[in-house]
Amino acid sequence: MADFKTHIATSSALGLVYAGAGHALGIPLTSSLIAGGLCGLAGMLPDLDSDSGIPVRETASFTAALAPVLMMERFEHLGLSREEMVLAFGGSYLAIRFGLAEIFKRYTVHRGMWHSLPAALIVAVIGYLLCGCHDPLIRFYKAGALFVGFVSHLWLDELHSVQVRRGKLRVKKSLGTAMKLWGDNSWANFSTYAKLVVLVFLAFGDTRYFTRYFGEYEHRIEHTAGRALRDVLEQGREFLR
Repeated sequence: MADFKTHIATSSALGLVYAGAGHALGIPLTSSLIAGGLCGLAGMLPDLDSDSGIPVRETASFTAALAPVLMMERFEHLGLSREEMVLAFGGSYLAIRFGLAEIFKRYTVHRGMWHSLPAALIVAVIGYLLCGCHDPLIRFYKAGALFVGFVSHLWLDELHSVQVRRGKLRVKKSLGTAMKLWGDNSWANFSTYAKLVVLVFLAFGDTRYFTRYFGEYEHRIEHTAGRALRDVLEQGREFLR
């Protein structure tokens, strides 16, 4: 298995190439640089299920710092003031930094379904949902950066499962445990694919739902919450009829 520094170096190098290619194809420079950074970060994400404390701590810290930045345009659409944004950033950071790490510590095993291609897709779709840009191409571009970075980690793990020593090919038992579509645990497989389906469903309806409840820029949180609550109550009354 490749070490933490190798994963970071590889995903960061891929991020530079990804950013350069995107900008050459017409993606704005700022969006290209952000995508390159996302690719570098995503190369660390599979280590959230690591038994070692250092990868988990470093990965959770980077993720907690970057996720609120990606949500900045979302916060603007909610009509948050600068002070409210600071509070939202702080709350998001604490929730991800400590909550996310604890969830992975409790509910994942190393080289489980978090080390898989469906997990890479989950990360990409989450990135798509976090980015509030109205241009679908930019959102797909950033989501693709997360997917590429995540898969680079899986690919390196598989590559290091095959070694040549003294002219002999040595295959480790870990071969096939990273670049996989499913694992040995049926419940983990079901849970992973169920999450992926839900996230894809949310991604397809994201623009419609966000426009309905948050509008373009003019709605405040209290108006949004009130409208959502009224919709729930109306649906409840219709169900009881």
